[in-house]
Amino acid sequence: MRELIDHDELVRRCDGDAMCVWAAQGLVGGRRAWASADGRAVAVAGAGLSRRDRVAVYGPPAALVPLVRDVMAEVGPTYRPFGAPERIAALVAGVPELVEVGAFGWMDLPGPSGPDPGVGPAHWLADDAADEVAALIETGFPTSYAKPGMPGVERWAGVRDSDGELLAVAALAWSAPSIGLLAGVGVGPAARGRGLGRVVCAFVLAEALARHGAAALMVEESNHAAVRLYESLGMTYRPVKAAAWRGP
Repeated sequence: MRELIDHDELVRRCDGDAMCVWAAQGLVGGRRAWASADGRAVAVAGAGLSRRDRVAVYGPPAALVPLVRDVMAEVGPTYRPFGAPERIAALVAGVPELVEVGAFGWMDLPGPSGPDPGVGPAHWLADDAADEVAALIETGFPTSYAKPGMPGVERWAGVRDSDGELLAVAALAWSAPSIGLLAGVGVGPAARGRGLGRVVCAFVLAEALARHGAAALMVEESNHAAVRLYESLGMTYRPVKAAAWRGP
């Protein structure tokens, strides 16, 4: 394998695959990428991305399997390969130490245009709203990977009612230079059914496109309502699987 140190080359090698570009994080902060000997496959390792050490994979299985075997030896067992289901299936079949551990959805919006947030109630929240955000996430989305104060969680947006009560939130978190990642979308139980999730998501997506040029998110594959919401905002869904090192 050959380590890729030029981000532009990485983008070419993976055909601009959004998951690889996101995992690379601009190839700064200890993020690394490799290409197979024939250049047809790519693996990108990023620590602490959405609370996991992850390896995004791309390319034909024949080249990908030996590449990921070598990459895992380089980065260690805490890293989890993720990518298209057929690629993860090939890795699990070809690398005995790997086992499939989950499935989810990746959604992205390449830009430059996206949802029009209009002139609405969503806005960026001040830092001193962290406790309010944490309380809303605890009731509205307790399994959220993004929470206030967590490394990589950049900024929270929210919607308040006329009395100032926080009703809905969403964050930009673990963004790459060219891809803003939407995370932590939560609506208080009493405020559901009023379209506030769409309002705050449209605001954050518009901001992500303006700042980064593209936007993405990860979603539970079984959360069909969320998938429909994000699709209505112009995002495209694709299934993803992940594997983990199970050791000897």
